[in-house]
Amino acid sequence: MRRAIALLSLFALACGTAPQPKSNKTVAAYEVTLRTPDDYRRFLSILEEVGKQRGFHLDHSDGGGVEPFTINASVWRGDDEESMAHAMDFQDRIGRVWITFPVGEDPSQAADFRNALMARIKNAWPSTTSLPIMPNGAIPLTEDLVRTEDGYRVVASEAYKYQR
Repeated sequence: MRRAIALLSLFALACGTAPQPKSNKTVAAYEVTLRTPDDYRRFLSILEEVGKQRGFHLDHSDGGGVEPFTINASVWRGDDEESMAHAMDFQDRIGRVWITFPVGEDPSQAADFRNALMARIKNAWPSTTSLPIMPNGAIPLTEDLVRTEDGYRVVASEAYKYQR
């Protein structure tokens, strides 16, 4: 049930239909390419380990062949009180997992977790790259992005979509 709620939350955020708490604002996002089942297991293990070190817990689903994703994972503070990170691929980017981080209710605690987690992830998958966060708080659609040496950027002809 929690996984369904997390997935629905992502869709609601993308629609921008309701104001979100400031603590939910995305402050960082990355793409991690996972190529093998072992990569997926290691990725989840790192999420769980770094989260557990800070008193957080991991919930995840592998899609089970029904959903249009192969991984959907969230690291939570407390009893699902606050999402500290969310990682998911989707039908248009299977194997390219996007991990997003909110500013958090305690920005210092959230930043500490994010920095520790991303250090481990970048060590394991050096090709991990940043995703742009647009002025409206959205992460652009996959088809509107182009990869550069410094991370993804929005294709110039599509930038207008994310200025509102």
